[in-house]
Amino acid sequence: MAEITENTRFNADQINNLVVGVAARIGTHDSGIHKHKKHQLLLASSGCMSINFAGVWCVLPPPRAAWIPSGTEHCAVMRNVVAYRSLYFQHCVSLTLPTDIKIIEVNGLLRELIERIAYWEWDKSINEQQTILSVFCEELNAAEEEYLSLKLPTDRRLKVWLEDVMEGKHLPEPLTDMADKIGASAKTISRIFTRETGMPYQSWRQQWRLQASIECLSDGASVSEVAKKLCFSSDSAFISFFRKMTGDTPGRYI
Repeated sequence: MAEITENTRFNADQINNLVVGVAARIGTHDSGIHKHKKHQLLLASSGCMSINFAGVWCVLPPPRAAWIPSGTEHCAVMRNVVAYRSLYFQHCVSLTLPTDIKIIEVNGLLRELIERIAYWEWDKSINEQQTILSVFCEELNAAEEEYLSLKLPTDRRLKVWLEDVMEGKHLPEPLTDMADKIGASAKTISRIFTRETGMPYQSWRQQWRLQASIECLSDGASVSEVAKKLCFSSDSAFISFFRKMTGDTPGRYI
């Protein structure tokens, strides 16, 4: 069995095979913080996932995938219907498997390999797997990294504000408005963000808006809907922002 539903009880660590592939179509879902003994590769075939790795927020639109090394605590969130592919690998599959978290761009060949492996029966013999796995490992290591990730601040003064932002209750405001809401000076807020995220608040806010826009666009929202939701002055202002951040228009990128 490789195709599962929301009601399927599943634990990849309990299946004794070199590779365990899963294909599923799931609606709104929050996996909660967890980890695996096996390495995992996660791909949204359609729709978009958000993943949190110990305080780093990533978005995973098609055709991007997340490589999650064994033992990495993470949480996957789906805010809309997502068709996802999840592959789990024992360490002995290959010595070349990455040891760090990666968000990668998936080319046509790698995507086809992921699709095929996701539908393998869980008792498929090792000999039948080896040829495809060798090509998969080669393509995985050659894949270009994407930087759709954002480190989240941990300062206690920002806790409630950040929870509301990540849950979509409000957008991250311009610096002076945000400082007034928190009850701290703009200089203090800037210092916290630079120290804890490695970037000034304004840069952090722009990266947040980019990732939120990619999530919305991947879920089928129009450019006008995204521009309005993220408080851009016009559609053209949003398109200009998006092109500056990614090098592409929203339509071409998605």
